[in-house]
Amino acid sequence: MFTAILKKSDPWWIGWIEEVPGVNCQEKTKEKLIESLKVTLKEALEINRNEALKEAGDDFETELIAV
Repeated sequence: MFTAILKKSDPWWIGWIEEVPGVNCQEKTKEKLIESLKVTLKEALEINRNEALKEAGDDFETELIAV
């Protein structure tokens, strides 16, 4: 679960995902902003995942970590 920071800045809604730098969006409505943040967050996590797997190479293991 992630935290979205939302702010109305006429005429726009702007938002950020608190836990992931670089995930920010701007939309005309709050509903569209939330949807854009979800899409952008999903894309950012996929890019980060792919980069981590590429860096790890062939011989690695995974571990789930809860905080």
